[in-house]
This record gives sequence, C-alpha cells and structure tokens, in this order.
Amino acid sequence: MAHGRWQLAAAAGRRRAGIVATALTLGIAGWAGGLEAQQPAPAKKGPAAPAAAPKKDAKDAKGAPPAGTQSAWVKLCEKATAVGRDKEGKEQKKDLNICLTHHERIDANTGAAVVSAALRQVEGQDKQVFMVMVPLGALLKAGMRGAIYPKAEWEKLQKNEKIDETKLKQIKLDYTLCHPGGCTADMEATPELINDLKTSGGLVVFAVNAAGVPTGFAVPLNGFEASYTGAPVDSQKYGEARKALMQQIAQRQHELAEEHRKQTEAQQQGQGAAPAAAAKAAPAKK
Repeated sequence: MAHGRWQLAAAAGRRRAGIVATALTLGIAGWAGGLEAQQPAPAKKGPAAPAAAPKKDAKDAKGAPPAGTQSAWVKLCEKATAVGRDKEGKEQKKDLNICLTHHERIDANTGAAVVSAALRQVEGQDKQVFMVMVPLGALLKAGMRGAIYPKAEWEKLQKNEKIDETKLKQIKLDYTLCHPGGCTADMEATPELINDLKTSGGLVVFAVNAAGVPTGFAVPLNGFEASYTGAPVDSQKYGEARKALMQQIAQRQHELAEEHRKQTEAQQQGQGAAPAAAAKAAPAKK
C-alpha cells in the first residue's frame, strides 16, 4: 500500500522532470563535448547560410557529426522534491534525483533547437523514458517514428552510401507536449532500447508535417554510453558553457543584422546614383 501511495510522489517527480526537460530543450546545447551547434563560417568571411532543414529521406537527414567525433551527449542531474503520503495518509516529502542523458543540436544563427533527445531517469522509478523534441508544425496524430542504425550503417549514412534497411531497428514515440520550443514525443526506455542506444551509431527520427510529408532528424549516439553510465557534468561549468554559447549566437545575430543594414544602404545609394548619372549623360535639348 505504501508503494502505491508513493507512486503519487513519483508522479510529482515526473511532472518535475518534465519541467527540467522543457528547460533543457529551450536553447541549451550541452556542456563540453555535448555542445553541438550547427556552426556557420566565421563572420569575418561573410555570413553563412542558415543550417539546412532535414529532408524526408533518411539519407538526407542533416546535422549528425561524423563517427568518431567527440561526445554528442551530456548527463545533467538535479534534485527535486516529490510529495506523497505514508500508510496513515500523512503527507511526506522526498528528495529525488532526476537525471537526463541529453543531446541537442541547435541552429547557430538563431539559437533555436533543431532536434533534442534525452533519456530521463528518476530516482525511485524502475521505468526510464526516452524523449525526442522536434520543431513545431508536426502532425501529432501521426506520432513520431524512428530508426536506430548500427555503427556500420550509420557510417554509410554519413557517406551517402547504400544502407541495408533490414539491419535497422524501428521505434515509435507518442507526442506528449508542445511548447514554444517544439513538440516532444516519448516512449519507455526498455533495457533493450537502452542497450541499442549504447551500442549503435545513431538514429533518425521522423516527424510528419501538416501536409503529410515526413521530415528526418539525425541524432548521433557517439558518447551516449559514457555519458549515461558516467557522472553528471558540473552544473556551474555547464551553465558557463551555455552562457558563452548563447553570447556567441547573439553576437552573430548582431553581426548579420549589421551586415544586412550596410548592404541595404549600399543598394539604396546605388539606386539613387543611377538616375543622376543618366541625367548627366543625356544630351542637351536644342
């Protein structure tokens, strides 16, 4: 009976974990190796085009780093207070540790999340949850589907080589929440799924838009196992890294806006000079 009542506390923990996940997916890129922005060329060489949106074909899913690069994941933990009741019905509070093994790819021009994935662990709960967030505009009824790629097939995907689709493992996630940062879908992280995440090269998740067209989002798995089984990162250093990244993005936005302003002024000056030059070149009437 006590266990059943403490499930109320677990539910509170899940709600708290949802808040943590939402906070993490609103522009946080990860710490150290987990920092992964779609970096444009340096501003001095001129602005780069915004990161290309992933296409519907798995082969065209963009943004995953090549195999063998630094970790694409980071582990984040915090304490949360859950409220439950004891055998006598008295309210009790219990501190729970909530951890997210988290990956996020952001657009370095805007700071917006392109795709975010996390495995959530809540102390005292046997079940773990795997979550993926994609940009707004997904058709919720269609759900989210994904394919987990063995390392060999993932390398082929990076090289645009032919893939043996029989070796891919299919997953299905259900949408649970939409907020200004995007829409999140989740599924139970079974031991089998966790093992696949540890040993595979990457996964591609597919969201269907309102027109019924699927869009693929690539999520690399390099570094997942080490982050999942290891200690969480230092929260202070993580915060500093996040702040520095957002400052870089803000600076880039300022530089792009300034360059656009100068280009507009130059075009306006050129348009004004053309009529004057034409009038000067015209022959005088007799």
